[in-house]
Amino acid sequence: MVSVQPLNVAIVGAGIGGVTAAIALRRSGHRVQVFEASQTKTEIGVGVAVQGNAQRILQQFGFSRDNLRPVDWEGTVVFDAKNGIGTTRPWQFARPDEPRSALCHRVDLHDELQRLALGEGEGTPVELHLGRKVVACDPEAGTVTFSNGEIVHADVVIGADGPALSAMLSTLPRLGVTMFRCLLDPSTLNESTDLEWLTEGILGARSIISREEALRMFFMYPCRSRTLINFGALHVDPEQEGPDWTHNATLDEVRAKFHDFNPKFLRILDLSPRSPILKWRLRALPALPTWIRARAALLGDSAHGTVPMLGQAAAMAIEDAAVLGCLLPLGTTREDVPARLEAYQKLRKDRGRIRRSRVRLAGSGAIETWAVYEIP
Repeated sequence: MVSVQPLNVAIVGAGIGGVTAAIALRRSGHRVQVFEASQTKTEIGVGVAVQGNAQRILQQFGFSRDNLRPVDWEGTVVFDAKNGIGTTRPWQFARPDEPRSALCHRVDLHDELQRLALGEGEGTPVELHLGRKVVACDPEAGTVTFSNGEIVHADVVIGADGPALSAMLSTLPRLGVTMFRCLLDPSTLNESTDLEWLTEGILGARSIISREEALRMFFMYPCRSRTLINFGALHVDPEQEGPDWTHNATLDEVRAKFHDFNPKFLRILDLSPRSPILKWRLRALPALPTWIRARAALLGDSAHGTVPMLGQAAAMAIEDAAVLGCLLPLGTTREDVPARLEAYQKLRKDRGRIRRSRVRLAGSGAIETWAVYEIP
């Protein structure tokens, strides 16, 4: 009787997608190593939405929703930036058993994923190696070479290193949109008199949109048990040249760009920042001709990196990871891997890419669609 042997899996990148793939393949019975270029792996200090399609998968992996310290996302109140009038738009759930959308801090989500990957549980715990920068990969041989000269041999290589795209960001399509982003401290809310719009009504996000011109808007929501506010401010920005796609900014820069918003909305900028204020020139990864080659495959932002929209960039990475776990069960041989990765691409490529992305940047300035995904 032939004994069943686990695959040796090398995952490059320890972000949300990479660690989720490690969980899925660990649970399938394989030996998994994750290699991260950073010396200390810490997630970006901003918020993220964890929608139902992601939570259904994470529930199968045994995650604790409470560990995310989530805020339920029941819907969004959309305000006119000038007259201050708001319209409540609750989520319309198709299924009564749909997990509630969760607003959380990326670090809390990442910590929970690392618990499932590295801690006790089904399968052999994942090995995490920090400070390992990849310089070469041979998809046919299944080898990964690192800057220190080390070569790792694997049956499967998964590229999940979204930040590695920063090296090519200067050549990616420019959307002509810049986003200011940071975390704000809401502990002084009780001292403010004009921030009732932020806390009253439906629990979830607040969107403030200028409808008279090209795109300008605030978008914000509470996270980490309502102890932080994730704040974003988007605007059309013709200044997209230069090597840096993100750099530090100040709240005064945000005030200057949105100076004509209703004063009650600008009061949000009186709250103290709890993270650096980033000025982020948005880019989108164009559709790649293939995500796979021999025994190597791309996943998450490495395959379909795009603009932020309702947390679906992270959710798509989690879905990618789950599909790999299903297609590579224990008993899959090294020879089987290329065909299984072909099936992965066939199942995921259409769903993982943006079907439409339209933003009206002139005329009325109304946002028609912002990175609409086909999510059933």
